[in-house]
Amino acid sequence: MKDDDPKDFDLARLLAERGAERYELHTRYLNHQLPRMLRTIGFDKVYERAEGAYFWDADGNDYLDMLAGFGVMGLGRHHPVVRKALHDVLDASLADLTRFDCQPLPGLLAEKLLAHSPHLDRVFFGNSGTEAVETALKFARRATGRPRILHCSHSFHGLTTGSLSVNGEDGFRDGFAPLLPDTAIDLGDLDALRRELGRGDVAALIVEPIQGKGVHSAPPGFLREAQELLHGHKALLIADEVQTGLGRTGDFYAYQHEEGIEPDLVCVAKALSGGYVPVGATLGKDWIFRRVYSSMDRVLVHSASFGSNAQAMAAGLAVLAVMEDEQIVARARRTGHLLRERLGALVDRYELLHEVRGRGLMIGIEFGRPSSLKLRSRWTVLQAARKGLFAQMVVVPLLRKHRILTQVSGDHMEVIKLIPPLVIGEPEVDRFVGAFTEVMDDAHSGGGLMWDFGRTLVKQAVANR
Repeated sequence: MKDDDPKDFDLARLLAERGAERYELHTRYLNHQLPRMLRTIGFDKVYERAEGAYFWDADGNDYLDMLAGFGVMGLGRHHPVVRKALHDVLDASLADLTRFDCQPLPGLLAEKLLAHSPHLDRVFFGNSGTEAVETALKFARRATGRPRILHCSHSFHGLTTGSLSVNGEDGFRDGFAPLLPDTAIDLGDLDALRRELGRGDVAALIVEPIQGKGVHSAPPGFLREAQELLHGHKALLIADEVQTGLGRTGDFYAYQHEEGIEPDLVCVAKALSGGYVPVGATLGKDWIFRRVYSSMDRVLVHSASFGSNAQAMAAGLAVLAVMEDEQIVARARRTGHLLRERLGALVDRYELLHEVRGRGLMIGIEFGRPSSLKLRSRWTVLQAARKGLFAQMVVVPLLRKHRILTQVSGDHMEVIKLIPPLVIGEPEVDRFVGAFTEVMDDAHSGGGLMWDFGRTLVKQAVANR
């Protein structure tokens, strides 16, 4: 076929011709509420390219990414080592996904991952965080012979049916029942855990060492005592490290902040992809895998069509290599400490700023009821319309005025979550803290565009009731 043949697929030409239709295409063919929501809050930007911790628009303006694709872009966008690994694996023309052979890359990636969790023995590779959780739920039920999974209030473990069963937010669960048998306990409530285990039907407790919704850490000692209780009742501990793993919290896994924690199953995904090829992994103990794959007849009892594909495995290996070579875990710990320290110093300065918490580069900024009458009356109006509107009022000017992308940490929460690429440094900390300070100054002045936008949000919230 000649280079000028019109039947040739030309991606660059397609994007040049149709790229401007992006929001209309989504409205017509995909989730029609997404463009509507983005336009309402002024997030309907057009980003032309990205690298590291930054985006650029068509006019050459840079935007600081403090969201990292919900944690996927741990190394930032388009890391050259990961890009090269993907070019290399494509150029190798491997006999991938034959389904009836054993390729080397999955074994090599499993070996590297398990080196960070020496108490675990085997890995199952899927395609996403929710698949990693689904795998853990299935394996726990098979290994223990019990049906019920415990999870924590406000947890988030994915949105497929099994993982939705252990989702602690009713807004995600509504309309999709019946789900798997489950019970929610409060994060840190050992008495509730003990009570549920006493019923004898619990397969496992699944827990985020630091919850993504609200950025709440498990209380000191909880995971260790929970592990002892679970094992005493022959139940399992599942650590969901889909967002917190691979250096996000200043250790390779968030559960490693507390000595003596050895989960029976660990779920990872997001940053393992390098931001390119979806991948999820469930790490577990040998005896659990042997219960699942108990005979040759059961060799495919749990599998994934695209699991262990060469591109995903190559990306994962490259990510782990970069993490080691560039000391990403130590960097996240150091930069996260600096960012939390700088933000924490503002708590006494602003009455609307309640708390700064988190670990590493997973940080929650919580707002609360002010003491002064003028601000308190405005706060009350926002809360009456919909909890979480003030946090959204902060997020919007950070993007519109300061070109910094952040997110509200969860529905009906006055918390902003910062999960930037782990490659940021002091210049990015300076930029964020400076912008955040300006936004908070505006909020406490009682005037300006911020409160005008707040009135728009109130009207929108009332209209959506």
